[in-house]
Amino acid sequence: MKNLLLAAALTGAAATAAVAAPEKYVLDSSHSQVVFNYNHLGFSTTWGMFSGFEGEIMFDKEDPAASSVSVSMPVMSMLTGWEARFDHFMSNDFFAATEDEMVTFTSTGIEVTGENTANITGDLTLNGVTKSVVLDAKLNQSGDHPMAGKPWAGFNATTSLLRSDYGLEKFAPYVSDEVQVQISIEAMKAE
Repeated sequence: MKNLLLAAALTGAAATAAVAAPEKYVLDSSHSQVVFNYNHLGFSTTWGMFSGFEGEIMFDKEDPAASSVSVSMPVMSMLTGWEARFDHFMSNDFFAATEDEMVTFTSTGIEVTGENTANITGDLTLNGVTKSVVLDAKLNQSGDHPMAGKPWAGFNATTSLLRSDYGLEKFAPYVSDEVQVQISIEAMKAE
């Protein structure tokens, strides 16, 4: 009887250990970028990026579909490489953003598509409008960081957005309505 109880306890412990919960990772904003580009009059591709963003990933290595991500960044953190362009983007022609206005993304589902790839569906709020978008994501690496000495994870993702979906269609089609977005992030396991 004693051996039967011990076996049942060990089996229960093993089953509990096999169902690991997602672990919290926080973004390393110094090594994370959100870069965007669009076509300008057919002559060039113009680039910009956002910085200063925060977020967390609830990362489940064993069951990536059970993971989630939430990110926010100030609209005013946009970098365009030219002060006049930034001023134009912040004018009434486009964002008319205030200091506290944020761009946010919150995942609503993850579909694993390969060993290190997934489609992350989520709600993107931009310019006061929320739309569902899909990020084509890839896990670059997961493991101990060589300098920090603790678990770290890195991801890349891409998507395309239509400016008109977010009330930012000024000058389309001369300035392309479609905007390509590239994301590269690093995240460290939370203490």
